[in-house]
Amino acid sequence: MAGVRGQGRKFDLENSLEKAMFAFWRHGYDGTSVATLTREMGINAPSLYAAFGSKEGLFLAAVEYYNNGRGSFMQRAFDEEDSAPALIRRLLYEAAETYTHTDGPGGCLVIGSASRVSEAGQQVADRLRDIRNANIDRLESHIRADIDAGALPPTTGPRAVAEFVGVIVQGMSHRARDGATTEALRRVAATAWDSVRVLLGET
Repeated sequence: MAGVRGQGRKFDLENSLEKAMFAFWRHGYDGTSVATLTREMGINAPSLYAAFGSKEGLFLAAVEYYNNGRGSFMQRAFDEEDSAPALIRRLLYEAAETYTHTDGPGGCLVIGSASRVSEAGQQVADRLRDIRNANIDRLESHIRADIDAGALPPTTGPRAVAEFVGVIVQGMSHRARDGATTEALRRVAATAWDSVRVLLGET
């Protein structure tokens, strides 16, 4: 990717975003200072502000970079699965795999990087909350569509199922960050999937 000009220093945008992503992922939004970011990215503060406007702007760019790369499994699942049961099963098992990759801090950047923030970071926390809630809403819509099409029984509670899956996936992220293994989270996914099948009226 082409470099970005910033206060007399040219740097590679993709490489810089990856380094910023890992810094925020490891330390959280509040725990990552501008000094840490410039050191990790190998640039100076004027270059950072010229390219991204602010620490918040850099963080949101890093989140987008994450969602288009390491965190893209969720978007791909939503795009590629036609039925709600297949979508849910894929989300559960791919979360177990993705969140336990050993080449990163573990867990999910969107779930873990701004769970507790100062007042200055509240806007960032709200933005991530909206992303997480949008995923729950989207899953609910998929389940509701299957009910309307007759693929799932009308007694299915689409919001309850979507919330249950969201709680499990977010919990898996936290457990991965605490060191849970892929195999451990696969077992969680299997147990959760058995429960979801009951909730969906599957045998």
